[in-house]
This record gives sequence, C-alpha cells and structure tokens, in this order.
Amino acid sequence: MTAGGHDVREDADPFKAPVPMQLPSRATPPIMTRIRLMWAEIRENVLANLKLEPRRINDHDEYLAAIDERYTSDAYHSLSIEGYSVTEELIEKVKTGKWDPNGSDGDRKQTDAMAAKGYWDAFQLVRGAVARVLNGEDAAEIADREHLDWYRALFQPSVQAGIIKPENLAGYRTHFVFIRNSGHTPVAWESVPEAMEAFLDCLKEEKDPRVRAVLGHFIFTFIHPLPDGNGRTGRFLMNVMMASGGLPWTIIPVGRRDEYMRALESASVQGDVGPFAAFLADCCRREPPPPRQSLPGEVQALADLG
Repeated sequence: MTAGGHDVREDADPFKAPVPMQLPSRATPPIMTRIRLMWAEIRENVLANLKLEPRRINDHDEYLAAIDERYTSDAYHSLSIEGYSVTEELIEKVKTGKWDPNGSDGDRKQTDAMAAKGYWDAFQLVRGAVARVLNGEDAAEIADREHLDWYRALFQPSVQAGIIKPENLAGYRTHFVFIRNSGHTPVAWESVPEAMEAFLDCLKEEKDPRVRAVLGHFIFTFIHPLPDGNGRTGRFLMNVMMASGGLPWTIIPVGRRDEYMRALESASVQGDVGPFAAFLADCCRREPPPPRQSLPGEVQALADLG
C-alpha cells in the first residue's frame, strides 16, 4: 500500500469516524425540500422590498375596532377579486343579520349572498385569531391549527343551501387545478399534504412577521391547497401575520387586481418575490379603498386565485 502511494496508519479505523451530518430518519419528499429551499432563498428579497417596520400594539381594542371598520371594504374587495358580484348593501345585509335564507327564496339561492355570508363567518374566526395574536399567542401556530376552519366557514352557507357538497369541505383538494392566464402550475394534489407540512413548519420557524405575512400569502397560493377559496384564505393568513408585527389590516383593492396577479405571477414563475412584497407594502400604507355603491347586473370573470 505504501509503495502504491497510500498513507496507511495501523491505529486509525476510518469506518469508525463520526458521520459529519445528521441523516434523516426517513426519506424527505422532494416537495418538502422544494418549499423549504424556496422560503430560504427568497426571504431576504422580501425584507429588501417590504419597507415597513414592525411595531408594538398597545391598544388592542383600538386595533380590533380598526379591523371592524374595514370589514365592509375588505369583504367587497376580496370577494370582487374572486369574481363575485357584491355590493355594500348586500354585505351590510349579511353583516346585520337581515339576510334570511329560510324566509327568502332569493336569499337562499343567491350565490353572491352565500359568498358574503361565508366571508362574514370566516372573518369572525380570523378576527378572533387576531385578538389572540395581540394577546401573545403565536400567529403561525394559530394558522396551522385554524386555516381549514376559515376555509370551511367561507363555504358552509353554500353547503347548507345545497350549492356544494359537504365532502368538499373535508380538507385539502384531491384533484388537479390550473390557474387561468398563468404560467404557474400549482402543486400536484397528491403532494399537497407534504407541501403544506413544510410550509407551516417554515411559517413557525420564521421570526420576522413581515416575511411571515408576504410568504404566508404567496406560498399558500403557490401550493393552492384548497378546492376553492385559496385567495381569500391566503389574504386572511397574511393579515393574521400582519397583526403579529403590529401592521394594519391590509386590503388589496379589486381595482389593482391585475397588478396583484402580475406580482404573484412574477413570484411563482420567475421566482422574484420583490414586486409582490413591494405591492403589499404599498397596499398596507394606503387608506382602505371604499366599496362601490352598487353593481347592477355586473358580470365579472371567475377568479384565478379562488
């Protein structure tokens, strides 16, 4: 061995050397590695483009009152982004309990009213989550436990009206989906549970609330885990994370929908999350846009996000 140029030492057994890294106890699905790498690679780009500073919220009641004041505008814009034809009057009717699916055949069959009712119910759950975040509960832990509850609340009125089947609310999607006019193909349905596990782990491990807010929304919609309502649920998740950093409830105006979709497309297809982070920062700084007073007979395209 020595003549062959090998360095042989009788007192050293190379096979007893410690392994320099901890090997996983089981194989890791590729989608989990992909989600984790994505988060790690783009988080700094979020911080470079989201020019907002976290702050401490001392008056919790005032913060929650501001959320309540924004509800009608938030519901109008979020539902309109998804293609529902809603008005301020309809949203207020649902909010004040005047929507009567049992006594009014029109209310019972109106898809837009179902969406408005579901949004109100889900908003109440999310508002409760925000209150607990303000009291010190971890926002990512709440999102992990409750995001499917928000989704189910969005569509429970439609189940009760017989518009959709109850099994549609069982959990993550079990079918292929595509996003119209987008180069992004969401995660295959078979891989959604693993993708969501990795995503929620990243959310819990992340300490910066601004990164949690931006990537919480973006990667959730990138995975597209739900049969419907991904955009609305993603925006709810974003705002719970915003609250954890003392940032205001942020509304994405329907008038900026194209800009919103382009920013998500840039993040999903080109891997550049900067425009999306900058877009959310701009929406966060602005006053909530008012809802339009009426939408008589307006027909909007079905949403690409929801």
